[in-house]
Amino acid sequence: MSDLPRFVRLHEEGPREGFQIESATIPTAEKVAFIEALAETGIKQIDCVSFVNPQRVPGMADAEDVIRFIRKKPGVRYTGLWLNTKGLLRALQTPVDVVGAIRVTASETFCIKNTGMDIAQTLAEQRRWIAIYKEHKLPVEWGYVMTAFGCNYEGFVPPEKVVAMVGHVLDLAAEADIKLQGVYLADTVGWGTPLAMERVIGAVRERWPDLPLALHLHDTRGTGLGNAYAAMRLGVAQFDTTCAGLGGCPFAGHQGAAGNICTEDMVFMCHEMGLDTGIDIDKLIECAHMAERIVGHPLPGKVMRGGSLTRYRKSA
Repeated sequence: MSDLPRFVRLHEEGPREGFQIESATIPTAEKVAFIEALAETGIKQIDCVSFVNPQRVPGMADAEDVIRFIRKKPGVRYTGLWLNTKGLLRALQTPVDVVGAIRVTASETFCIKNTGMDIAQTLAEQRRWIAIYKEHKLPVEWGYVMTAFGCNYEGFVPPEKVVAMVGHVLDLAAEADIKLQGVYLADTVGWGTPLAMERVIGAVRERWPDLPLALHLHDTRGTGLGNAYAAMRLGVAQFDTTCAGLGGCPFAGHQGAAGNICTEDMVFMCHEMGLDTGIDIDKLIECAHMAERIVGHPLPGKVMRGGSLTRYRKSA
């Protein structure tokens, strides 16, 4: 049964997901110019930087400078990521739009590799974050379950384990009297398939039928758009994406851990299906070419090469 949404909301993660994985140093000014160009496409949220240890992720060493130099466009949120309390406190010292999140990981091994904490320590860390969010009167909008479909260290993650982690997220929110907008299921290293989307989303929906879900999908094995389509048929209407297919996870334990599903490819698919995104695809294609110039090597986006069908529709 299809339950396609009429409007699909995309959160752009290219500046963070993409630039953190590049081996070459990218000038701060080029990062800022790219973020400002993305803001002109109709995208309403751009994840710009990670507040992480620059020795582990050198590409994010200039996080504070990037956020400080952006000329913000009204109506656009410029967010960042942190993996521990130290990173959150760094973020609070900058002009970044700090949006609270509760983050857990289904794979304990990946959790340790990514953050240096096991699951029990992560839950304790989330309570510290929540206390800081409340102290600073910050919104807490979404919960996240990373490696919800599989892990290069532990293999496939059983749906029941994902359900348990979603339960931890909701318990933490309830304990702090927080009403989340929903929960993200993250295919952090690209193990997902359309069938896995049905199984995991179905398992979560069986336990919480009315819980809104969103997806963070990596395209490691080329199933990303298929996964997004399968999820949209189940009513999922919010996704993280990266312009031109930028990115990857530095702690995935696999060199093929590609970036998120490509923003302009996702926009193209949605528009051709009659689903609105509020995004100008032709401006987005220009951003994709800009991203490729910045990183200095080919990126995996398809529509940036094939083009949109806009000009054909105008001439018809």
